[in-house]
Amino acid sequence: MKTRFCPSPTGYMHLGNARTALFSALATHKEEGVFLLRIEDTDQTRSEEQYVSALLDDLAWMGLDWDEGPGMGGDKAPYWQSQRQSIYDQYYDTLITQGLAYPCYCSEEQLKLNRKVQRSRGQAPRYPGTCRHLTAEDRAAKEAAGINPTLRFALPQGETVTFTDLVKGEQRFLTDDIGDFVIRRTDGTSPFMYCNALDDALMGVTHVIRGEDHLTNTPRQILILQALKLPIPTYAHISLILGDDGAPLSKRNGSRSINSLREQGYFYQAVVNYLARLGHYYEQNDFLTLPQLAELFEWKTLSRSPARFDLTQLNYWQQTALQNLDWETLWEWMGESVTEQVPKEKREAFINCIRGNISFPEEALQWANVCFGDLTWTDEHWSELKNTGHSFFAAAQEACALHGDDFKAIATRVKEATGMKGKQLFLPLRLAITGEAHGPDLASLLPLMGITRVMRRFEAILHELA
Repeated sequence: MKTRFCPSPTGYMHLGNARTALFSALATHKEEGVFLLRIEDTDQTRSEEQYVSALLDDLAWMGLDWDEGPGMGGDKAPYWQSQRQSIYDQYYDTLITQGLAYPCYCSEEQLKLNRKVQRSRGQAPRYPGTCRHLTAEDRAAKEAAGINPTLRFALPQGETVTFTDLVKGEQRFLTDDIGDFVIRRTDGTSPFMYCNALDDALMGVTHVIRGEDHLTNTPRQILILQALKLPIPTYAHISLILGDDGAPLSKRNGSRSINSLREQGYFYQAVVNYLARLGHYYEQNDFLTLPQLAELFEWKTLSRSPARFDLTQLNYWQQTALQNLDWETLWEWMGESVTEQVPKEKREAFINCIRGNISFPEEALQWANVCFGDLTWTDEHWSELKNTGHSFFAAAQEACALHGDDFKAIATRVKEATGMKGKQLFLPLRLAITGEAHGPDLASLLPLMGITRVMRRFEAILHELA
């Protein structure tokens, strides 16, 4: 098996593309096949080198290492479509010689008018074949007038294209409903419909996984490959990802680029565990590694229904990753601002203490400040502390002096001294020690922080309440 991922470098990789890449890699690795990366950069006006670099970084970050393509080599090079024009030209010559392609001199204005008329008649807009039967003299006159033609593929008439899609099942398309389409632009470059099909065949791709928005492209590409007597891959058109408003996922309704998720501090393990289940069913809802996700990948459990992006679910997998990753990985993830504050000998204890209360590095920094920095209390918290009263914190300070960092013993003594219990007991203690109303278990926090720092905080509160 050989699958491929073939992005256009016209922007940062978004969740839809990332999921396509992931499914392609999982399907291949399950069969110990080849995962190919191809850069489809024929749109020279929009393709940018910065997006290629970002794309390669994103794939590497997700753990989706390709076996063939840029940086890896292979016997089907080059893997940049902008470098393959001579190959495309060779097959143009074959199609023209066989009468399967013809020059089209229609202007964009003419084509727009044709589509408008067809829609007004309730017809699907398609090319009416205006230039298909021009004589050699007609063509010469057009070119003498300086009209630069496109090249259109001449569809066979009255035929049906059938194929079995691994997700959608059997598909049937009438060639008469399609219309002759452009396979070479006026500047001589090749559009997606043509070069994408050719490259899949010439590079030995056996399975094409892509969004269902490409489903109507498939009969066109099959016809091109049949005309050129090239192998036709098996297709799997996966459901689209919708936003929270039911519309196709976009920046407007919640779409994120992989680049932005990386910058926010998401773990790649969280992203791939989420995306692998977005439009694909796993019986196991456990946190899985990439090899495990590949082993359990099944074509039959790819959904025909649209998947809906859910930020809550993504954040669930972020939390799950935090509980499953080793502390050294988390330490690296937290960043320099955290590592500068936490004593080396307390790193592992710090991470194990707070991992259940954080999702992103900035939250780890917040707890590093709580545990090892100078604490300040908000006005709201001061109000709560003042309502609790001086005698409560005097009892807490005395309990600390007696019991050190044994929080259970401290809480018991304060309870006995003040009669406070439940929330009335624990909330003021937590606010005084951490400046937060919620957080990690205080029994774990106190040994981490050190009793000297805790007593200084009680002293500061007592001074303010005096």
